[in-house]
Amino acid sequence: MSEKIVITGLGVLTPNAKGKEDYWNALQEGRPGYEPVKLFDTSEFNVNIAGEVPDFDATEYLGKKGLRTMDRAARLVVSAAKLLMDDAGYGEKISEELTDDFGVSVGNTLGSLKSIAEFDEVTLREGPRFVNPALFPNTVINAAASQISIWFNIQGFNSTISNGFTTSIDAMQYGYDFIDMDRVKVVFGGGVEEMCWHTFFGFHTLKYLSGSKKGENFINCPFDKRRNGIVFGEGALLVGMEDLEFAQKRGARIMAEVTAFGSEFDPFRLHKFNPRAIGMKNSIRNALDEAGMSPSDIDVIFANANSTQAADRIEAYAIKEVFGSYGKKVPVTAIKSMIGETYSVSGAMAVGAALGSMERGFIPPTINYQVPDPDCDLNIIANTSVKADIKTAMVMNFSPSGANICMILRKWEG
Repeated sequence: MSEKIVITGLGVLTPNAKGKEDYWNALQEGRPGYEPVKLFDTSEFNVNIAGEVPDFDATEYLGKKGLRTMDRAARLVVSAAKLLMDDAGYGEKISEELTDDFGVSVGNTLGSLKSIAEFDEVTLREGPRFVNPALFPNTVINAAASQISIWFNIQGFNSTISNGFTTSIDAMQYGYDFIDMDRVKVVFGGGVEEMCWHTFFGFHTLKYLSGSKKGENFINCPFDKRRNGIVFGEGALLVGMEDLEFAQKRGARIMAEVTAFGSEFDPFRLHKFNPRAIGMKNSIRNALDEAGMSPSDIDVIFANANSTQAADRIEAYAIKEVFGSYGKKVPVTAIKSMIGETYSVSGAMAVGAALGSMERGFIPPTINYQVPDPDCDLNIIANTSVKADIKTAMVMNFSPSGANICMILRKWEG
């Protein structure tokens, strides 16, 4: 088993930034990343706001060769992998000598939906013989993760985790376990989500989107009493997790230690959070227990809060129940106020934000916070970032389908 597992690099593409430094700048400035949709026509919907990665062009990161058969999800996550390769100092490709020591663990739930829809549309209208065979590989959910290994010569293992909202941190935990069992030395862990008409249509039809109900205005304000639904977002984020000895031997710059994970599945009801927050509370407790920490050891909480009434209220309740009197003192922030609900990659984006907090000494704000909700009476960092010496951070990621996971990071100080 590995003594410690650390993070040595970050590759990120979000609705409000491209690249690590730009992302941390955006969070520190409280810069939102959602605006009128450009990728497809939204005239049939009640709302036209979403979080697209701005002016994304994969050729900026990968060149022109080899992109023709890759869908947007694959282009996003492979571009994030390229940014990670550069940030962590892995070079252009992993060498043959080291390739078996590297693995990929990517969370992806809806990333193939557009490719599946396009493939099936031609099949149903014109027949299977008229379908472009180049479309087929992208209909498989592990296509995006596989492209990372193809581009950068990673042969240790390649896995795709699909578990809804908690997918990306689930993928990180899966990769962490591979390192801990000494099966690989490095894992590219994180997630990807692609913006397309089909996913937007689905969330709009279910009335999950803010402004999708007639008579309601669009607003994205986690923990605020006015909240009325999510802003759907896209992006990709990967961290480089390494065995400490391997990282030190290659002279890597270490950002943080991955201290613990805590998870619990709460089979309450499909698409509805358990009002008693049993899974949420136990996942928090499990993470603290694994880390050997008490609630007061946590310097900041990166909340799951996505601007829906029930989810934010129940999460606030879970925090107060587990953290006790410290629950109203520990700083809490909701970065989804800036990037929206990026679904499969949302947890990873919070991890990337936590790394920035430790590196730069700040807590990003929950923007658009104006009307306090008595049910969410936490120490919410509202509207403006604050300076803080962050040593430990807890990232929370919860799903209305029952999955709950928390991750604790510790600043690396040698």
